[in-house]
This record gives sequence, structure tokens and C-alpha cells, in this order.
Amino acid sequence: MKTVLCVFITAVLVLGATVAGTTGSKNVRPAAVAGSFYPGNPADLEEMVDGLLAEAKAPRIKHDLLAVVAPHAGYVYSGHVAAEAYAQVRGHGIKRVVVISPCHVESFRGASVFDGGGYETPLGVVRVDEAFCDDLAAADKLIARSNKGHRLNERGRGEHALEVQLPFLQRALGKFTLVPVVMGDQRYETCRALGVALASLVKDRGTLIVASSDLSHFHPYDEAVELDLKVVKAIENRDFFCLSRNFSSRQWEACGGGPIVAAMMAAQRLGANEAVRLKYANSGDVPHGDRNRVVGYVSAALVAVEDETSKRAGGEEYSLRPEEKKRLLEIARASVERSVRSGKVYDVSPREEKHAALLEERGAFVTLNKDGLLRGCIGYVFPIEPLCVTVRDVAMSAALRDRRFEPVSKVELPDIEYEISVLSPLRLVTDLEEIEVGIHGLLIKRGTKEGLLLPQVAGSRGWDRPTFLEHTCIKAGLPPQAWKGADVDVYAFTALVFGEEAGH
Repeated sequence: MKTVLCVFITAVLVLGATVAGTTGSKNVRPAAVAGSFYPGNPADLEEMVDGLLAEAKAPRIKHDLLAVVAPHAGYVYSGHVAAEAYAQVRGHGIKRVVVISPCHVESFRGASVFDGGGYETPLGVVRVDEAFCDDLAAADKLIARSNKGHRLNERGRGEHALEVQLPFLQRALGKFTLVPVVMGDQRYETCRALGVALASLVKDRGTLIVASSDLSHFHPYDEAVELDLKVVKAIENRDFFCLSRNFSSRQWEACGGGPIVAAMMAAQRLGANEAVRLKYANSGDVPHGDRNRVVGYVSAALVAVEDETSKRAGGEEYSLRPEEKKRLLEIARASVERSVRSGKVYDVSPREEKHAALLEERGAFVTLNKDGLLRGCIGYVFPIEPLCVTVRDVAMSAALRDRRFEPVSKVELPDIEYEISVLSPLRLVTDLEEIEVGIHGLLIKRGTKEGLLLPQVAGSRGWDRPTFLEHTCIKAGLPPQAWKGADVDVYAFTALVFGEEAGH
């Protein structure tokens, strides 16, 4: 094993050829990072991968395995995390693997499906499923059959994030065909195009989707763990909309965020209703790892569980104690009154907050009513800050920045009634019959347009399901019947709603 580690420390030169042989009439993409990210000697590579797989400790997944998330750093850093994902793939009848990776070597738009016949590692050539690749590339204008992101440049540098997954798959599965996909950008639209296309093409449980991604980069150990666990929690919640939004706004970090989102989009459409964290660690956890600048890693699995309770469109069991609700209402009122009276921000210090539940990051809305009529409503759909800070911020915005109303005046303050809605994670609705009016809120998105209505809106107006969908479309600036289109995503969520009366 010492000789294997020396390979990584010395880091031999990568291959410089752009092709290395053919399979059928198509080029084979040669190994680019053998000898640097993983051992270049076949015997050493087999020994290392087999050892990592044998040491995997996560409980065996017995349900249908649709997708996994695995890291793509050098094996000495992230191999023990990746092995937890690949130890799960045996015994599931997997014959085809779609590997989706980000691109570190060149910039381009959309997703590139390798226009070749095979991918090579020291363990041999993995044959590409060319018919599936052709169908995938034909499914959407944002997906193309090309060598972008796959080819080696003139210095022999090639994308590692896809390649490093293959030796694990070769040892775990033996024979399988490959669909190699590199994402040139990680926009929601590209993720959706890829996720929808994959879901339409996968016809049985013999296909596995792999999302290749590391998490945060080069933060101190404790800071990285705090940041990474936000991403891990969203994966566990199957909230890929939140992931996509927070990746694009740079609130959260993952160099393969797009592949994670695309894989989750496809998996949910294929029936995934549970996400399992297998292992989280970072580069500071390995022997002699630098804990001042670490890279985060996670392995996770998306599975289909035959459980009626997991088939709900959106929601979770969530509650707050009476004293926690009271505290949030106090924060909302104090925030509005201070901002209206003095133009200053009410001070909320998470470090001094006594209620642990209010330190959890969650989306929330604050609704202001006066004389039974709406006076302002603004919120954060996604978890960005601790709940106590979110309520402080959105309450102030509801009073001063809701464009539908004039800012709340000082004379109105005694008559304002406060209502808080704490949101569950958003879930894509794959069957509109799952939407329960009065229970679920909706977010509808088409392209760059999106609109949201809280659960209590439909319930208080006596709408039926189609009317609720129509009004959410209108809120998004879309035609009322837009919800029927294949290019529209409907997300559902629940909310814990509570309030106070005027004069408090």
C-alpha cells in the first residue's frame, strides 16, 4: 500500500494523446488522470479500490437504487467516501450507468454527451451505449453529442470528475455500458433538460445515474462542515430546487452541483422518494490532511421505496412549541416597529437565541394584515439564514418593500396583525392529484418565470385544485392554463402557519 500512496505523492505525468484506439468505429477516450488521482498500475488500482469497497460501512440498501452521488477527488482523499456509494450498486441488476460530471477543463453551454465509443482506465475500456447517447442528445437542444468536456487538451489534461468514477464501477459491477455526460454549465434549465430527458429514456431499473461532485473548497475545517451539511440536508430532503437556487446564488458550494440537481430531477421522475446519506467527510479527515483548507465530500443514494407516506407531493412533520412561535411573532412585530419608527434594523443575535429550533435555516414568509385585509407579505422560499433572522428580515421587507402597497406608517402599527408561515422543503409534483388544497402551497416555474402561493391562500378562498394552479400561474406572470404544459414545473410544500391578533 505504501507504493500506491507514493504514486499519488509523486504524481506522474498524465497521458497526452487525444485518442487511444477505437471500439467499433468510434474513438476511445484515454485515461487522463491515472497515476495522479488514482493508481496507474492495474494491480495496484484493483487492490486499492477493492480495499476501499471492503471497508464500506453504510447499511445495505434493499430498495430500488436509482441514483448515487459520489465525490471525484484523488482516491487518497475521497475514495473512502465514494466507496460507500459504490458498495451499494452490487445486486441491483445494473447494466447501464449514466455518469454526470461538471467540467473543470473548458467552458461551454449545455451538456455534452461523449461522441465516442469507449472510456479507458487502467482496468480496461468501458463501452459507451451509443444508441442511448444518441437518444439523449436528441431529446433537448441543451444536450449535444460532442467531445466538449471529454477531450484531452494539447498538454494532455482531461476532465477527471467523470473518469475517477469508472474504476469503482468496473470493480463493483464488472460489465456495464456507459453514458458519459459532462455539464458545461449548471443552470437550472440545463439541469432540467438533462433530468427530464433521462427520465423519459430510462425504461427499467437496470440503469443507474451517478452525480459526480465534491462540496465546498478550501475553507477551514469547521466552517466547511457547517457549509457542507446544508447541502447534505437538502439532498436528504430531496429539495433539488433549493439546491439549484442556492448554488446559483453562491450561498452554498458544490463543484458538481449541476450533476447533483440533474440526477435528483431524473430520479424523482423515475420514482425516487427517499434520499439516504451514506457518508460525509472532508480532506481534513484523512491522515496528515490540512484542516485549514479542506474540500468536502458526500456519498448519497436516491431510492424508490414502496411506502404510501413517502408519496405525498410535499411536506414533512414539523412543529414549533408555543414559546418558539411566540418568540418568532415577537421578532416579527419588533422588526416592523423598529424599522418603521426609526429606519433601523432590529437586532437579532443567533448566538444569544435560547430556542435551538429558531437557529435552524428554513424558508419563511411574514404576512401583515390590517382590518382583515392584506397589508404586505414577503418571504424567503429557501433556507438562507437562521429562522429567527429570516423572520426579522422578511417582516421588515413586508412592511416597507412590498411593491403592491405603500410602506406601513407609524400610525398603522397598533392595527397590524402578524402571521408567520414556516415552509417545508419544496417537492416536484409528478402527479397533480397529490396536491391537497388548503394543505399544500404551490410554486410554478417556466423558464425564468415563477410564482408562489401559500397554502392558506387557496384554503381561505375556497378554490379547487385547477383554480389554485391557475392563480399560481397568474402570480408567475404566465397564462392561467400554463400549468398543463410539459415545460412547466409544479412544486408543492406545506407550511406551519401561526399568528397573533392586533393590539399585542
